[in-house]
Amino acid sequence: MAFIERNVSSDGKRVMTVEQFRRWLTTAFDTNGDGRISKAELRRAVRLAGGLFASWSSGQVFRSADANHDGFIDEKEFRNLAQFADKHFNVMITR
Repeated sequence: MAFIERNVSSDGKRVMTVEQFRRWLTTAFDTNGDGRISKAELRRAVRLAGGLFASWSSGQVFRSADANHDGFIDEKEFRNLAQFADKHFNVMITR
């Protein structure tokens, strides 16, 4: 479950592009291989990333990213998730 590229910014954030972020999430946490991230899969990712309040954090992230409210973060919504991660987690997303 490694990040695709191990760049780290001066403030200690992991640096990656939106595409690298998407690949990392789907490779490491898309447990059923459907190319989408469910709420449970996102909760696991937040927990493993050191989130103390994984259920609350993942719910907040999910509501922010799931634009069409279908219960999954799909290909079109990864940018929403990346923007949220850039603001609230130890990740810096580059364009």
